[in-house]
Amino acid sequence: MTKANAAAPEQPGPTEFRDPRLAYEAKRAAIWLGMALAIAGVIVLAQPIMLIIGGLVFAVILDGGTRLLGRVMPAPRGVRLAIVTLAGFGFVAWVFYYAGTTLIAQAENLRLVIMEQANRLLGWAQSMGFVDKGQRFDFSNQVLGGVGRLTSAVSSAIGAVTSLLMVVVIGIFVAIEPKLYDRGVAWMLPLEKRASFYEISNRVGFTLRRLMAGRLLGMFVEGIGTWLLLLWAGVPMAALLGLLTGLLAFIPNIGALVSGVLMVAVGFSAGAEQGLWAIAIYFIVQNVDGYLIMPYVARKTVDLAPALVLGAQLIFGALFGILGLFLADPIVAAIKTALGEISRTGPADSKRVSSLAGEPHSRAAGRPSSTRRRERPA
Repeated sequence: MTKANAAAPEQPGPTEFRDPRLAYEAKRAAIWLGMALAIAGVIVLAQPIMLIIGGLVFAVILDGGTRLLGRVMPAPRGVRLAIVTLAGFGFVAWVFYYAGTTLIAQAENLRLVIMEQANRLLGWAQSMGFVDKGQRFDFSNQVLGGVGRLTSAVSSAIGAVTSLLMVVVIGIFVAIEPKLYDRGVAWMLPLEKRASFYEISNRVGFTLRRLMAGRLLGMFVEGIGTWLLLLWAGVPMAALLGLLTGLLAFIPNIGALVSGVLMVAVGFSAGAEQGLWAIAIYFIVQNVDGYLIMPYVARKTVDLAPALVLGAQLIFGALFGILGLFLADPIVAAIKTALGEISRTGPADSKRVSSLAGEPHSRAAGRPSSTRRRERPA
């Protein structure tokens, strides 16, 4: 080795990004690659992601009931949460018991009525030349044919029960101590971003609690109102139709359309008068929900355009199946609230981080600090 070669300085290798332009381009490429992998992960992991989101929505419902009970019952949070949880499970058990003892026969009759009415409509369309002759309407195949990938993963009874159990367990754990999970997510963020995260989290939680409360109120009003009015009008299977209308009211737009089709089909199966009464009752119930309940809920939470919600339902339903359809409304509300809060949030400092991380999670975001309601310690 010559003296010149020994004195030659070391040159950077291909894995050393000392060139700032090369380092900048590598960083950009890593960001784009990470986004592509994240999107692929969301598609591949559709089932667990939707189950986690469903658990969070269930936790919001439990948390809202716990806070509401706290206004009239000065008890520790754990006691109030247990009361709300047991009351909810008791109501669901009563519904299943009532449905199993009195509505199971009506459910089979409802399926037969829908098939008969659909075949009548198909026969009329064939007579008018709209549909080729010889086709028949298979209710089960038509319904089950539109179910997405997520439903195929939990199509069996065991899979469905397991998925529901996971949603319930996640929701209960999060509702027991929501601040713990807030701090866990904030720990992964830079210190200067944590105060903004706590503010956004509080605001999103406040919005979802009001949204779910309004949704449950709408389900109750539509279910009870439909049952009583159909019973008064002499429409068959009034109790079953009321139960289905109340459950489908959780899904905006699409749920109302499906319940209306079922109601009108059953009404006309009993006669023209009952069919006309079913149409009138459907419009009465939907107008009460659309012009009295939903505007009040929108003023208290976030106003979502119907076309935006419907578009989200179509996209999430195609990507994530039936759970995506059910959860499209709260997901869109959370995203819109978070984006609106980000646009209004200013720079954070360490004092704001400490105060927001330690404050009771029940403080309603968006209100002045002096007027916010504090959660009683557990």
